Amino acid sequence: MKAVILAAGKGTRMRHLTENQPKPMVDVGKQSILQSILLAIRDAGIREFVVVTGYFANLIEDHFGDGSGYDMKIDYVRQETQDGTGSALHLAREAVGGEEFFMSFGDIMTSLENYPKMIHGWGDAPGDMALSLKWVEDPSRGAAVYVDDSGRVQKIIEKPPPGTSTSHWNNAGLFVFAPVIFDYTANLTKSARGEYELTEAIGRMVGDGLVVRGIELSGVWGDMGTPEDVAWMTEVLAEKGGRL
Repeated sequence: MKAVILAAGKGTRMRHLTENQPKPMVDVGKQSILQSILLAIRDAGIREFVVVTGYFANLIEDHFGDGSGYDMKIDYVRQETQDGTGSALHLAREAVGGEEFFMSFGDIMTSLENYPKMIHGWGDAPGDMALSLKWVEDPSRGAAVYVDDSGRVQKIIEKPPPGTSTSHWNNAGLFVFAPVIFDYTANLTKSARGEYELTEAIGRMVGDGLVVRGIELSGVWGDMGTPEDVAWMTEVLAEKGGRL
């Protein structure tokens, strides 16, 4: 299985931290967000990566190179226009090939046990997609996910207005996809935010009756979207000796 990392974004809410670097290269603790993600996935057993770069792409590509220095193989695909997560993933279609694959957003940090949990959870109950879930007070910063009693996803809503979601499950940013996802990313239309949203592709899969399973994450989880998020995660890492 290969892993795709979406690392093209600037991260406008990061303010000064991303003036001269992409958000995934922001340091949290002793290493960057992206290095933490790559090493966690590598240690879960995946060695081949496709990293989608965009904003200051050269900083990521020059730093990690072909991945050999980290005991992995990295290929890169550039998203020249940062117009959404759906279009970013679609760019990785050829590099992934016709196989199932793991995917992570390039700004998610979580406890190490969640990576093998997603990979093995997919094998235990295969479908067309596995979607990570994290219970939050209000999923308005991410995407609200509605699941039935068996854990099958029934609906997903991108960035619902604060206080409107009746689900506390948030799309936690780790996925396992069957290659059918590319049939959906190929036919996206721009959202009200002017982006091609991965959430829309997932919603269409659910609407067409494909099997999308939710897998609950455990331990620490954080979306590194603001300087405050970075400061919080840095404190958590210090308390835990540098590893989640």
